[in-house]
Formats: sequence, C-alpha cells, structure tokens
Amino acid sequence: MNINVTLIAQILAFVALIVFVNKLLWGPLNKLLADRQKRIADGLAAADKGKHELELSEKRAKDLIHEARAKATEILAQSEKRASDIVEEAKADARTEADRLIVGARAEISQEVNRAKEQLRGQVSTLAAAGASKIIKREIDRKAHDDLLKDLVSQI
Repeated sequence: MNINVTLIAQILAFVALIVFVNKLLWGPLNKLLADRQKRIADGLAAADKGKHELELSEKRAKDLIHEARAKATEILAQSEKRASDIVEEAKADARTEADRLIVGARAEISQEVNRAKEQLRGQVSTLAAAGASKIIKREIDRKAHDDLLKDLVSQI
C-alpha cells in the first residue's frame, strides 16, 4: 500500500503544484504574453496607419505642387498678357501723341507760312508803292491810297 499512498500523495502534490503554477505563474505569464501580443498588434496597426497617412500626405503634397505649378503658369500667362497689353497701350498712346504733335507742328507751320505771307505782302506793298512813286516821279500818299494798296495786297 505504500506505493498506492505514495502514488496518491504524489498525484495530490502534482495536482497542487499544477494548481499553484496555474494560479500564480501561468495566469500572469499568459496575461503578460497577451499584453505583449496586443502591444505588438497595436504597434503594427499604428505602423500601417502611419504608412497609409504617409502615402496620403505624399499624394496631397504632389497635388499641392501640381496645383501650385498650374497657378504659377496661369499667373505667368496673365502677366505676359498684361505686359503685352501695356506695350500695346503704350504704342497706342505714342501714336496718339505723335499724331497730336504732327497736328500741332502742321498748325504751327501753317501759322508761320501765313505770317511770312503777311510780311511778304507788307514788303511787296511797300516795294510797289516805292516803285510806283519812282515811275510816276512823285510820292504816293499811303493814307490816301490805302484802299488801292489793300486791293493790291489781296491780289498778291
């Protein structure tokens, strides 16, 4: 019977050991492993999420760069158009100013020609009176013959 009692005592000691190990060692060890497994899974999920966010950020950055380039191209086109408009306006203003100067110069030339004609008419009337007085050998009274001289000037 010794073997039976010893065997039962050993079985009871083994069961007690299993219960002791299960309650005091195996449970906390399983919990520790589960917590670690959860942390690793959370870390992998966060890494995947970070990777996905990185891809989205890169895509947004590319879109922003593309949009900025499009806006820059549009701004350049607008500035070139505005520059050509300014050049055309300047040309038109220059043409207008040139035309105005030409008209002014022509008017001034016309006035100078008229003044020169008036001076020539006055000189011709004086010369005509002097020539006529020499021809008839007497002096012509300018005041008395003013109408005759004006008619002569108008014919010249």
